[in-house]
Amino acid sequence: MAVTNAPARTLGLSGVGGLPVRFEQRPVFSDQPVPPQWFVALLDTLGPWGADAPGSPPVALAVSGGGDSLALAWLARHWRRNLLALVVDHGLRPESGAEARLTVERLHAMDVPARLITLTDLTKGPAMAARARKARYARMVQACQQAGCVDLLLGHQADDQAETAWMRSNAGSGPDGLAAMGWISHTPDVRLVRPLLGVSRVALRQTLRAAGLAWVDDPSNQDLRAERVRVRFALQENGLSEQFWCLAMDAGAQRMARERVQAMALAQTCAFYPHGWVGLGQNLPEAATLSGLIRTVGAQQYPPAPAAVARLYKNGGAGTLAGTQLASWRDEWFLIRELAGVSAPVAASPGVVWDGRFVLRAPSALLRCGVYVGAAGYGLARKVRAGWPALFCAGLPALWWQGQRVAVPHLGWCSTADWADVFFEFRPPVPVTGMGVYGCKKVHNKDYVGPVG
Repeated sequence: MAVTNAPARTLGLSGVGGLPVRFEQRPVFSDQPVPPQWFVALLDTLGPWGADAPGSPPVALAVSGGGDSLALAWLARHWRRNLLALVVDHGLRPESGAEARLTVERLHAMDVPARLITLTDLTKGPAMAARARKARYARMVQACQQAGCVDLLLGHQADDQAETAWMRSNAGSGPDGLAAMGWISHTPDVRLVRPLLGVSRVALRQTLRAAGLAWVDDPSNQDLRAERVRVRFALQENGLSEQFWCLAMDAGAQRMARERVQAMALAQTCAFYPHGWVGLGQNLPEAATLSGLIRTVGAQQYPPAPAAVARLYKNGGAGTLAGTQLASWRDEWFLIRELAGVSAPVAASPGVVWDGRFVLRAPSALLRCGVYVGAAGYGLARKVRAGWPALFCAGLPALWWQGQRVAVPHLGWCSTADWADVFFEFRPPVPVTGMGVYGCKKVHNKDYVGPVG
């Protein structure tokens, strides 16, 4: 089995041998069904939640039909009535449509309202799993917006967390990466909540069996060509699931402590501009903080590799990384978007997102046929740039029509007064620090008493 051995630094964590690791008075890798009252008490610690009343926005659930997500739906039904399950048919297997419809029927039998979402533009090929995941989340977020949902529950569980920690450890992730998945993660549009991170895969299936419920088994979960599947079997064979779950929980608690310190430092030393730039002052921040800034300004899903950030420092700071550029101007460092890394132009429409960071706000009547959003580029007069360097302004969002730049709202410039009401909201997909909930509170060596809040 082609899985790298566990790094030596992960050995000796709590949970190896002896009594099992416990989370909220329950062994994490127990094979016993999850009591609904235990689940309800845990959810109360992950709030606040909206009112569970008719007419109020529901809490959304991502339900694939597998054992994890269907158990999540069954448990959530004991927690509240106002729910909306989102079932996505990705269309990548011939039987996926029938499985999705069957899952909707099973949810209705549980008295859980469900909406079927069908993806029609996915094709097999390179990075298929990543593309499918991105498309699935995008459509679920869209459905949440339509239904007014601000929370989306996900069915990731303790085995998933251990697998993620192993893979990130083997990939040389920094300390933040070792925290793996958060109990709560924030996106610009919805709060992602993973209440099952302290429950094993086996326990969730036992929960469904005890309730007399069936689920769908995806054959890809047994395909050893996938890294996660190989890791899953290796963890089981070597009895390392507890060890890597503990690694993630301890790293998560440490991550949150660091993020509190980083947030204070950012507030005192950095200036965030609506243009998407960050003024860093005369000295670069510490590597971990700079990494978070690069991730946000570059609209990246993950932070850059620690070694790549270290090379920036070694080169004196100036350079590019992950779609961003460090530039010195007037004795101060700035982190800006690298022009070569910005997104391709997109057709202009109210609310369209360009470059993963800027949301267009404009009257519909103004956005006639042929108007598009793209980078401002070079060629703006110094007066138009209000003294800002051309390098900084080149990556700003602009409106174009008939091949001509007609508005750069961040600079207060437009070719005619017709475009004066247009502006772009800077809304990066991830914050620089935290806002999520990672790790667990620990009372002694093997007892974790709840998510770190």
